[in-house]
Amino acid sequence: MGSAYFEIIRMRFLMMLAYRVNYYSGIIIYSLNIGAYYFLWKAIYGSKEVLGGLTLTQMTTYVAVSWMARAFYFNNLDREIANEIKDGSVAIQFIRPYNYIIVKMMQGLGEGLFRLLLFSTPGMVIVSLLFPVKLPTDPGVWLVFLAMLFLSFLINTQINIITGLSAFFLENNEGLMRMKRVAVDLFSGLVVPMSFFPEWSQGLINLLPFPAITYLPGSVFTGKVAGIGAWNVFAVQLVWFALLIIPLFILWRGARTRLFVQGG
Repeated sequence: MGSAYFEIIRMRFLMMLAYRVNYYSGIIIYSLNIGAYYFLWKAIYGSKEVLGGLTLTQMTTYVAVSWMARAFYFNNLDREIANEIKDGSVAIQFIRPYNYIIVKMMQGLGEGLFRLLLFSTPGMVIVSLLFPVKLPTDPGVWLVFLAMLFLSFLINTQINIITGLSAFFLENNEGLMRMKRVAVDLFSGLVVPMSFFPEWSQGLINLLPFPAITYLPGSVFTGKVAGIGAWNVFAVQLVWFALLIIPLFILWRGARTRLFVQGG
C-alpha cells in the first residue's frame, strides 16, 4: 500500500511538471511581490532599526521565506474535494482499496514537492540576490525549519480537507472556502507578522492553528526565535497537527453516511 501512495505522489508531481512554465513565470511574479513588500516595509521602518521584534533585514527575510514557503504548503484540495462531492465522483473513491484522505494528502504532497524544488528553491536564490535577505548559516536551523515547513504543509492540508469535506453537509461551501483562504493568509502571519498585531488579538489568534503555518517557521528561519524557543514552537506545530486529526476524523466519519450526488 505504501508503494501505491508513493505512486500517487509521483503522478501528481509529473502532472505539475506538464505545466512548469506557469511556475517559472510565477517565480518572477513572486519576486516582484516580495520586492513590493520590501520597499513598503522599508518605508514603514524609516529610521527605526527594530519594529515588532524584527530588524529590516529580518523582516525582508521573513517576507521572502514566508511567500516561498507558501508555494510549498499551498494547495487547492478543498476545492478538489468539493467538486468531487458535487459531481458524485467521490463515490468511486469510497470503493477503492485506499484511504481517501491519505490519497488527497499524498496528491497535495506531490504538488508541494514540485513547487519546493522548481519554484521555492530557485525563487529564494533569485530573491536573495535582489534583496537584503539573510539566510541562516547554522545547519541545525535549516533542519528545524524544513521539519516545521513539512508540518506547515500537513496543518494547512488538514484545514483544506476539513473545509472540502464540509461540502457533504453544506452542499455549496464556496463561501467557506474563500473565508478560509483569507483567514489562513491573514492570521498565519503571511501578510503581516503576528508580532505587529495588538497584544489582545495575538492571544486570540494563538488559539487558532493559523500561526503554526507561516509565522512560527518564519520566526525560526529569521532567528527571532532560537534555541529552546525553536523547539517549543516546533512542539506547538505538533500539537496542532494532532488536534486537527480529531475534527478531520469526525467529519470524515459523518460524511460517509451523507453521500449524495448533485445532478448525477
